[in-house]
Amino acid sequence: MLLLLGCATTVRSPDWIDVHELAPGIETEIRYATPSNFVGDVIDGYHTPRCVLVEPAARALACVQRSLEPQGLGLRVYDCYRPQRAVDYFARWAEDLSDQRTKPTYYPHVDKTELFKDGYIARRSGHSRGSTVDLTLVAGGMPLEMATPFDFFDPASHTDSPSISDNARRNRTRLRVAMEACGFENLPEEWWHYTLRDEPYPDRYFDFPVE
Repeated sequence: MLLLLGCATTVRSPDWIDVHELAPGIETEIRYATPSNFVGDVIDGYHTPRCVLVEPAARALACVQRSLEPQGLGLRVYDCYRPQRAVDYFARWAEDLSDQRTKPTYYPHVDKTELFKDGYIARRSGHSRGSTVDLTLVAGGMPLEMATPFDFFDPASHTDSPSISDNARRNRTRLRVAMEACGFENLPEEWWHYTLRDEPYPDRYFDFPVE
């Protein structure tokens, strides 16, 4: 097994798993395998819309799903493992200032030249380590109100944003409480973004495709 510290490797280690093997009730809407995302195209490395994680993260996510079901709630996942080639694709898109197709939907109040500086786009992602997920809460197949969509580049997407409604704040808190109880930690700038606290590959980045 080849694992390169601080570098991306195309070799997949044996401890990766499709989350549906442990939690078939989790809904998936893997946006980057479709053109319905902030780039507006299918993203490099997403050959199929699967949620793949390292096994400890998948087990922790199954724990969250089990804890929500008695409340009539569940999870909808937008992204799980993300190949480094997809992260590179995002960086190239951010540098192409001529492509403003998705600005009205995903970053209406932010100039594209500021996406790197403001932290919305980065050249490395925790997703490439296999222990980070982007997700929301659903009830009866419908997502709960969270005030902003997934991947909305705006301060209103900060988990504790003061500008959102009371209902959205309650729902963000419900998601955070459930995720934290099973070992995840939120990224304060994105209400949908969670990483396993004790991730097995904290300094490694992978680049095998999702297939």
